[in-house]
Amino acid sequence: MKNDLRELTLLIRSHFPIVASETPEEVRFLRLAEQVCNLELLALFVWSIVNGIRRNNRTDGVVQTNDLLDALKHINKTRQNGVYVLLDAQPFLDDPVNQRLIREIALDYNNVHRTLVFVSSTVKLPPDLQRMSATFRLSLPDADELRTVIREEALFWTQQNDGQKPTGDQAALQMLCQHLIGFTKDDARRVVRQCMEDGGTINMDDIARVMRHKHESLASGGILALSTDFAKFSEVGGQRKLKKWLERRRSAFAGNASAAMLDPPKGVLLLGVQGGGKSLAAKAIAGSWSAPLLRVDVGALYNKFHGETERNLRDALETAEAMAPCVLWLDEIEKGLSTGGDSNDGGVSRRVLGTLLTWMSDRKSRVFMVATANDISRLPPELMRKGRFDEIFFVDLPTEDVRAEIFRIHLSKRAQDPAQFDLATMARIAVGFSGAEIEQVVIAGLYEAHANSTPLSTGVLENEIRVTRPLSVVRAEEVEELRDWAAERTVMAD
Repeated sequence: MKNDLRELTLLIRSHFPIVASETPEEVRFLRLAEQVCNLELLALFVWSIVNGIRRNNRTDGVVQTNDLLDALKHINKTRQNGVYVLLDAQPFLDDPVNQRLIREIALDYNNVHRTLVFVSSTVKLPPDLQRMSATFRLSLPDADELRTVIREEALFWTQQNDGQKPTGDQAALQMLCQHLIGFTKDDARRVVRQCMEDGGTINMDDIARVMRHKHESLASGGILALSTDFAKFSEVGGQRKLKKWLERRRSAFAGNASAAMLDPPKGVLLLGVQGGGKSLAAKAIAGSWSAPLLRVDVGALYNKFHGETERNLRDALETAEAMAPCVLWLDEIEKGLSTGGDSNDGGVSRRVLGTLLTWMSDRKSRVFMVATANDISRLPPELMRKGRFDEIFFVDLPTEDVRAEIFRIHLSKRAQDPAQFDLATMARIAVGFSGAEIEQVVIAGLYEAHANSTPLSTGVLENEIRVTRPLSVVRAEEVEELRDWAAERTVMAD
């Protein structure tokens, strides 16, 4: 784990005249700065627009220094070595006079060792000042520290409730700790306290609340959508090999101690015929692993301004990492990463692909990426290389027994008793139908039965099957070409 005291001490010792620290934990940073200055025998001064410049831990300050310009003039004139922490100075950094004063203080560092430390939730230094600065980030609490926070809050709740101890599902407590990763310690404490307010019980409803709060607190610019539309693998017909593969990686993804020596799984690419159940499988992975599902909105990703699209992707990926452990879903990935010769976007798709590939190779966080694709010809070969994904699965058209299972699933979802239907016959005559097309047969049959004021029956469904032309017939050549390509290059999901 990162040692904040050591990191900040090294920055001060390295004689950087300017340090930028983006953090909402102002109080924690000031305590750390005080420790560093005590160890290095340096004076610590703190400026804010409310109090002006004050020596740390003193109530009296330097008069007429509330304005940043006056504060910088004072620092520039003083010959006092030390660290000057400037709180929330960001709104005033666009002023060219302030910029010049900061630059002069920095350039004079060899004569007077004055370190300016800008602390705010957002710090964006002008380009000329960036070249003279270093960046410092407070580390976030790890799992052990978060477990300590949970225990402390449980003890506090007990003290406030006449010795009554809080209760909770052990699985929910473990998941709470996982999903608190990425929060600051203060934010984590507030979230845990909120979870315990409802009778001192932590359950899955609290986990869902934590995930929503975490997603809302992160700046994803609308590119990442937190999906609550989970599914279960019991709702997915077939795909037995994929289900088995995922089950063997569940404990490593969850970070269980028994799988500590295993690398966390990176992700899968699901290829297949449209309507075959790829999107449903992505939802089921998140649901079965009890992980938040983040869906990338490719439409919101692209921006007309140079460099903004790549920055949008980087921000979205950083958000996903902060949400870890999570499932990151890129639906129909070929539409956002098409890099063929007919691309006329000025190289944006190529740069986006490079950004994504770099992240896929370098990431260490437990972000499981599920990418789905229908058109293999539009996928860049770099993405298909072994190692980008843990595995590439092909979701084929369902076999006869799987079609019967899909009919059973969709009839049950709509309060119909599957035992009252001839599933085997319907599955046999629905040859070439995808899972989505079978679902539409059931939906259309229900409408037909409702219009005739009769119960849904096997005959009604058989009629809907016969009048439907599945995609495997309408676009037979394309479907067969895709199936032939996948036969020797991918792992069959079923």
